[in-house]
Amino acid sequence: MKTQVCIVGAGPAALLLGHLLRAEGVECVVIERQTPDYILGRIRAGVLEEITVSLMARLGLDARLRAEGLPHGGFNLADGERLIRIDIADLTGKQVVVYGQTELTRDLMAAREERGLEVVYEAADVALHEVESDAPYVTYTKDGSEHRVDARFVVGCDGFHGPSRKAIPERVAREYLREYPFGWLGILADVPPCNHELIYANHERGFALASMRSETRSRYYVDVPLTDRVEEWNDERLWDELAIRLGPEAAAHMTRGPSLEKSIAPLRSYVFAPMRHGSLLLCGDAAHIVPPTGAKGLNLAASDVHYAAEALTGFFRRNEPDRVAAYSDTALARVWKSERFSWSLTRLMHRFPEDGPFERAMQVAELDYIASSRAAQTAIAENYVGLPV
Repeated sequence: MKTQVCIVGAGPAALLLGHLLRAEGVECVVIERQTPDYILGRIRAGVLEEITVSLMARLGLDARLRAEGLPHGGFNLADGERLIRIDIADLTGKQVVVYGQTELTRDLMAAREERGLEVVYEAADVALHEVESDAPYVTYTKDGSEHRVDARFVVGCDGFHGPSRKAIPERVAREYLREYPFGWLGILADVPPCNHELIYANHERGFALASMRSETRSRYYVDVPLTDRVEEWNDERLWDELAIRLGPEAAAHMTRGPSLEKSIAPLRSYVFAPMRHGSLLLCGDAAHIVPPTGAKGLNLAASDVHYAAEALTGFFRRNEPDRVAAYSDTALARVWKSERFSWSLTRLMHRFPEDGPFERAMQVAELDYIASSRAAQTAIAENYVGLPV
């Protein structure tokens, strides 16, 4: 099989890129090792920045997003005694939209046949070859046979554990890693949220987050030691802990219910550079991981896709090879700003095991400053709603 762009992975970033390229008449094929049901079964983020919403609108695939998404003009920081509301609508003139990543992926999947986006699912043993040349190719096995896709470019949207990043030689690679000493224990339940906006809480017992996927489905988190196991946290214990950490105001409006899903996710900040080598481009988790504190994971992948689509469309449709050459530097400039925001919000809202009285006093001072300073709130709001691309 021959194509112009071979995309490895079929999560939301890969499908978004595939649709953007097809809309510009660029040939592409998407290769995915999992089944569609497996991809849709993954529980992921639900806060969409303007860049993600605008790309769906540009493709004309935002009908359900507009009908079912929940526009949010603010969010809250809780310090155990009060809610500090960050009014992003007033401070930036923009908003975020709560719409589950699973639903966005479903919308992109549903349109692939009509839009002529070819996706090969259940492709095993995916491998990238000759990425330093102008004629890279991807091999995989399916139904007992080996297949090969020849392309001009390969784009790795295959996550942190996929093969794409590993195809970049160690001699040119740089990795930046910060692992955090806790994980997020999350519960998904079909109950109305306790607040119409998100609450990030810093409590003496640890961090908590009240979030939602819809007006009838809630997503809550608490941070726990990495040694904890999900089995140690039955629903009752987790709801009790959430009520304590989120504070009496949120607890009074909390509806408890059986968990649909519970899991513990480790937190890390990670950046891989370069995000382009030869004819290979990386997007999303293949190149970077952010802690979920700032709701940046999917949105950062969407900005990568925006830059990659512009670069590849420029190469094939407008004879602009320099856009591809500049892709890594362009994408990384925004990646590092998002990494900084997610790291700083994580540092502000969590109690780290090594912290002492001084570090706690700094958190209190910072939260007091944010509560009283429009300038501080504006900086947070600009980052939360999404920096320009």
